[in-house]
Amino acid sequence: MQHAAKLLRHIFISMLIITSTWIFCDESTSPLGKSENTVVLVSEVKWEQLNPARGDKSPQAGTLWGDRNGSSATGFLLKPSPGFQSPPHIHNVSYRGVVIRGLIHNDDPGAEYMWMPQGSFWTQPKGQDHITAAKGNDTLAYIEIDEAPYLVLPSKKAFDSGERPVNIDRSNIVWTDTLKNSISKAGVRIAYLWGTPQQGKLNGTMVKMPSGFSGEIQTSGSNLRAIVIKGKIQYTKNKNNIKTLAPGSYFSSKGEARHQIACASECILYIRTYGKFRLQVKE
Repeated sequence: MQHAAKLLRHIFISMLIITSTWIFCDESTSPLGKSENTVVLVSEVKWEQLNPARGDKSPQAGTLWGDRNGSSATGFLLKPSPGFQSPPHIHNVSYRGVVIRGLIHNDDPGAEYMWMPQGSFWTQPKGQDHITAAKGNDTLAYIEIDEAPYLVLPSKKAFDSGERPVNIDRSNIVWTDTLKNSISKAGVRIAYLWGTPQQGKLNGTMVKMPSGFSGEIQTSGSNLRAIVIKGKIQYTKNKNNIKTLAPGSYFSSKGEARHQIACASECILYIRTYGKFRLQVKE
C-alpha cells in the first residue's frame, strides 16, 4: 500500500503540472448579476459528535454547507481531540480533506505515519479500511463529500470501490503562476487539486494570496464555495459590513457574484466550484 501510495502521489503531481496549463483566472470586468452571498464565521459553527457511537471519543464536526445526514453533497469541519486516533474503519462515501491546523494522518491501519500539516490535501475512497489520527491541541480540517449520508462503518464491511487514496503533503502541492500578467505579478498562485476547471465541471483548487492582497473573486453563473485554510481574510459585503474570516470560516454564492477580499498576511483559500471563476486584483 505504501509503495502504491507513493506511486500515486508521483502520478498525481505530474497530473497537476499538466493541469496547470489550464487558466481559469482572468481580468474580466463585465457586469455581474446580484447574488446573495453567504458568510459563515468559524466562531458561528455549531459542533456535534461526528460518530455518536464513540461518545466522548468522537471527533467534533461542524457543518459549513449541506447536510451530512441527508443525501446531497456536504462540507464540514473536523475537530479531533488532542492525540486522537480512530480504530480501523470504513466510510460508505468517499471524501476529500484539507488540513487547516495541526497534523493529520490518514492511511491503512499498518502504514507508517505520515503527518500532514496545514495546507495538505488527501482523499479517502469509500469502502477502504483506514485509520485517522491527529497531533496537536487544536487540530482542524475541512472535509467534503459529493453525496450523503456520511457514515462510519466497521472494517469487516470493507470493499474495493476502484478508487485509490491520495495523500499530498503541502510541500508537494504544485503552485502555478500561469495566470494573467497582473494576477501573476501580484503574487497570486493557484494549485489545481481535482476535477476539471472548465465551465460546467466540478473542481477544487487552492488559491494563495500574498500579504497586502486586495481584490475580487468573480463567478458567472456557477456555484462557488470557499474555505479559509490559512491567514485572516477581510471580507467586504458592503462598506458597512466587513467581516474577518479566520481559518475554518466559509463564504459562498450561487449564480453571478463578486466576493471582495483582502489579506494583511499570506492567506490560502480552498475553492470548490462548478466551472470557472475570475480573480481580479484591486488597482
